[in-house]
Amino acid sequence: MTARPSTVTATVRSNEPVNDTVANATYPEQAARLVASIDQDPWGSVRPSLYETARVVSAAPWLSGEPRRIAYLLNEQAPDGSWGEGPERYRLLPTLSAVEAALALLGRGGMSEETTRRLTTAVDSGLAALRALPSAGPWPDTAAAEILVPGLVAKIHERLTLVGDDRTPVVGDWRPGPAPALPGGYDQAVPGYLARRYASAGSLPVKLHHTFEGVAGYIPGALIPDGPDLLGSSPAATAARAAVSHEPSAGTVAALEAVAERYSGLFPEAAPILVFERLWVAAALAGVDLPAASVPTVRAWATDLYDPRGVRGAPGLMTDADDTAMAVLVSSLVGLDHTPEPLDLFHNGSHYDCYIGEDTGSVTANAHALHALGSYLRHHPEAQHTYGPRADKLSDWLVGQQRPEGPWPDKWHASPYYATARCVAALSRHGGDRAATAVGTAVAWTLDTQRDDGSWGIWGGTTEETAYAARILLATADPRPRHLRALDLAETYLNEGAGSGEHPALWHDKTLYAPGAMIEAEVLAVRELLRTRHGLAGRRTTAFTDAGR
Repeated sequence: MTARPSTVTATVRSNEPVNDTVANATYPEQAARLVASIDQDPWGSVRPSLYETARVVSAAPWLSGEPRRIAYLLNEQAPDGSWGEGPERYRLLPTLSAVEAALALLGRGGMSEETTRRLTTAVDSGLAALRALPSAGPWPDTAAAEILVPGLVAKIHERLTLVGDDRTPVVGDWRPGPAPALPGGYDQAVPGYLARRYASAGSLPVKLHHTFEGVAGYIPGALIPDGPDLLGSSPAATAARAAVSHEPSAGTVAALEAVAERYSGLFPEAAPILVFERLWVAAALAGVDLPAASVPTVRAWATDLYDPRGVRGAPGLMTDADDTAMAVLVSSLVGLDHTPEPLDLFHNGSHYDCYIGEDTGSVTANAHALHALGSYLRHHPEAQHTYGPRADKLSDWLVGQQRPEGPWPDKWHASPYYATARCVAALSRHGGDRAATAVGTAVAWTLDTQRDDGSWGIWGGTTEETAYAARILLATADPRPRHLRALDLAETYLNEGAGSGEHPALWHDKTLYAPGAMIEAEVLAVRELLRTRHGLAGRRTTAFTDAGR
């Protein structure tokens, strides 16, 4: 399938016009400007999600602003009939969501003849695109796909049956094509099985709140989570809760309207992403050279976000080791004595579970934990007896997760360059001799996979992945010509691509997304490292670095 660039740009910071003054600003000026803009935005820089917006269209016809969402749904369809970003396997879930939403709109009726015609055409093309997808996996490891995909296939079958039974207003004698088959690798029984399992237990675990729309039609009313705010930080889950509750509460309407106002009537898959955005941006900039003007702001972020009970990525989500580790790390980088004790909640003996009840582990969460432990121990050697052995075990675990050819994969990102950069950063600083071979193998793999234009990327060169790859190479002071030339090419590519447009979606949630500000911070920080690399050995960056204070 042919990916179609998103036409929604209003909420993407990197799509704002870049004038000569901004483009030629110094690193401290650009970093300070980025920190200040993030501090003023309580929601976060991320594009709307086709999947999420379509779920709200289907479940919340009472929500104001629907014409904007219908136009978005129609305009975002690719020429081949699919929806979504990335390669074809990533487009399964967005396309299912959009087709089901279009059928829901047709079932409600009341639209203009032109809109109805466009929706029927979109359904026909979408169903054809679904039939053209591979019949079996492997499918991307996105959030709760094993629940969401079977649930949407079942809903599409139900809605197409209504059309066949003449219970849906349609244009003339329009009849859609065959319903999609459930792709191999998914089980139609999973949503119902989970609903029965948790019904017998008497409660729905918090880890399912973010993807509640996948089980909403299967669980008894007593298990429906209550509350006035977004359910699991997800507009789709919140709209689904309102739909099965039969009448939306005033709090639900207000929560969804607030998100819609921020994202021009549309919806991202998580809102707000304030915690994730601020911690990742702060770590990227503070690990290189945090401008003095930004230190008070980042300290305030770390103070507000650190929690001895564990940090959660957004309101309504579970506490997790990834955000907790990053809060500990950022605190250390800006001189705050926040201990790693909250990470103890997630330790399983050899490494850290990302959250309680996790199905698949995360190497990046554990790399962040190792980096946090190591940074804390540099400033608190008296804690070596407590955290030293744990850091050693964690290093060994990370080394054991490396692929033979050199990279590390991870469930939170489609690209191995992200996870590999995180693991190399942690192991090169805090892994000792036991990690040297693993780091060397990762560097060799990175050199071997650079593209001719100096970039890196799994589906094509991107500034984001090139920044990660450059970080991997910068972790070792290799003077050989091939290594140095790779860095020179990367620097040229990143400098030429700075501010040139929106970033491709590479991060995993329910579908692919792109956290714009976090990516910009990473690219900005790496460009500064590349610019100063020739004198980096004797250079002090700021008063607050991982090497010392």
